[in-house]
Amino acid sequence: MSLQVPESELPIELNPSQAVEAAYAEELATITSDLHRGLPVLVECDKDLAPYLYVGLRTRLKQVGLQCAYLDGRSAGNVSNNQPENLGGGFLRTLLNQLRDTVRGAVGSRVVILPHLDLLVTGQGGLTAEAREVIPLLYENPELVWLGFKDPSFPLPKVIEHLFPHHYSILGVARPRLQHLITQREARKFGRNFQPWSLYKYVSGINAVRLRKLLSSLEGEDYPAQPTQAYQQIRQQTVAGELEMPQVDLQKEIGGYSQVKKRIQQEILDILTLKENENDADHIRQMEDLIPRGIIFWGPPGTGKTLFAKAIATAIGAALTVVSGPELKSRWVGESEERLRQIFRRARQSAPALIVFDELDSFASARGTYTGSGVEHSMVNQLLTEMDGFHKEELVFVIGTTNLVESVDPALLRPGRFEFHLQIPYPVAEDRREILKIYDRSMNLQMTDEALEYTVKRTSEPVPSAAAGMLYTGDHLHALCRATARMRLRERITDATDSKLIDRALTEWIELPKMTQKEEHVVATHEAGHAVVSLFCEHAPPIERISIQGDVAGALGFVRYQDPAHRYVITRGRLRDDLCILLGGRVAEQLLLDDLSIGSSDDLRRATSIARALVEEFGMGGDLVGIGRYQQEDRPSRHPQLSPEKLAQLDRRVEEILQEAQQRATDILTENRGLLETLRDMLFEKKVLDATTLASLTANV
Repeated sequence: MSLQVPESELPIELNPSQAVEAAYAEELATITSDLHRGLPVLVECDKDLAPYLYVGLRTRLKQVGLQCAYLDGRSAGNVSNNQPENLGGGFLRTLLNQLRDTVRGAVGSRVVILPHLDLLVTGQGGLTAEAREVIPLLYENPELVWLGFKDPSFPLPKVIEHLFPHHYSILGVARPRLQHLITQREARKFGRNFQPWSLYKYVSGINAVRLRKLLSSLEGEDYPAQPTQAYQQIRQQTVAGELEMPQVDLQKEIGGYSQVKKRIQQEILDILTLKENENDADHIRQMEDLIPRGIIFWGPPGTGKTLFAKAIATAIGAALTVVSGPELKSRWVGESEERLRQIFRRARQSAPALIVFDELDSFASARGTYTGSGVEHSMVNQLLTEMDGFHKEELVFVIGTTNLVESVDPALLRPGRFEFHLQIPYPVAEDRREILKIYDRSMNLQMTDEALEYTVKRTSEPVPSAAAGMLYTGDHLHALCRATARMRLRERITDATDSKLIDRALTEWIELPKMTQKEEHVVATHEAGHAVVSLFCEHAPPIERISIQGDVAGALGFVRYQDPAHRYVITRGRLRDDLCILLGGRVAEQLLLDDLSIGSSDDLRRATSIARALVEEFGMGGDLVGIGRYQQEDRPSRHPQLSPEKLAQLDRRVEEILQEAQQRATDILTENRGLLETLRDMLFEKKVLDATTLASLTANV
């Protein structure tokens, strides 16, 4: 089935009433049938559409012998005038009086139309005074059949909604009906071989009356080679004021993350491109079934989850709204759910659109885990309702970002909802390099190749003055480059940015510990011990950097290693080397200082943990304890199933492994004492040693 519609098959002229008939004939017939059977009906639609729907319904109701009373709050009803004369207190009182007179003066069956039911009963914090009068009146005369209209922007009290057994939402146009809503003159603005479905993605959430006003205002030449101008005019009028049109290029403005980009491109953007270029209706419907509409971006804070969402919106020309999860919550009953409804309504009206729920887990955590008022339960249900109400032909996407994907309600993660899960992890070295290149160009930092590589290596360390274990993200790299740019501006630097300037930007405003020379001597000895032992351990990765200036959170000094060659398979030899290196700092203090500091406390904790895992978890304790796994995750107490004799045996073996590692470290450092002292002295003098300096020192090792 081809999507092209010959111009001759399009209407020449089309007024709003004709457009409503063409767009909603089926809905009007269904509503008429319900009213004819005596069933009250509530219609949700935009205010500018309601009068035209009434005109279409009035004609049909007369054909089945039903009289209508149109109560619009004016002294004399006039359908040609769509707005009431006064929307203040006088209007509401007039409308209420009309309702009372109709209920108590009516004889026989008739349909009562309430075009402004929402204005009559909507208020903040509970039922309005008018609503308290309206509710009894709606029940008073059983011979009357009610037809109420409400705007999507106005929530009705539940007690009012429940009075209407049948609800209809008329908020846009069905895609197959679009070809009946555009005239021949308007079609010419989109070039030859007009395809209404290409236009539909921009107008799917607009009602027929508003659509006619929009299309009739199109300007430009007929049969343009590229219909860009016509689509731009439409897009300018369909994007709501609170939504933005981001301009973020997925490939050019987001550095690194090649696998993330590849998956977004192949799973979403390429499918949408194929759909746009397809001319067969059945094929398009099949593709629409494949496109995920709910997406979860998860990973640490600051890794660019929202930036990727903006890139997707840019690629598909979608309007974007970013919603903070915590800000959605309200203390008023029902208000949080209503906010969700309005967000989705605005997105549909501005389609193609993309909704980003930042910190999704703040309100959509697994049900049964709430500790607050319980409003989260209702919000999750409302979110599920809105997502299940998607029409596959509408280009509305929902992206949830979270740091804790495991805490999100499982009902949201199943196929058909947030089915597309994509991790945005901490950037690895290649990612950081590409991110830095983008900021280098945009801020004109003129980084040298050496400075770029130095920055990549330095940012492999945890972030100073941040939460324990937090690594550098794209946000941190952006902040670093901005700090460098400010420094260049302040000091009027016009030369290239070198590694020294980067180092200053990294550490200038960090409150480093002010150690005495004696303290620095102790720290230098300790770190030199770690470094020298690692040089003689087969499974240790190369050293990247040694520092004793306290520029890593929680440590006066540290030895930073390159990424290990084998990251997924960890052997017994590597674990034994790790033990030896961990104890190297303590042993160095014993050899060169004849004393011990408490700086090895964390080393001992980690070493003991590794030794115990070798014995009790990995079955690598040797013949004394045999092969077995004694660790049980589901029992917090230590091996309650084992006898005291067996526990003592395990403890002895752990102690023996630690002693063996300590003796091995002692042998290495005793044999290479000269290298240890040289490295300690150099570290004490320079405070920081990089891989190049260390390589020249240990060239003959």
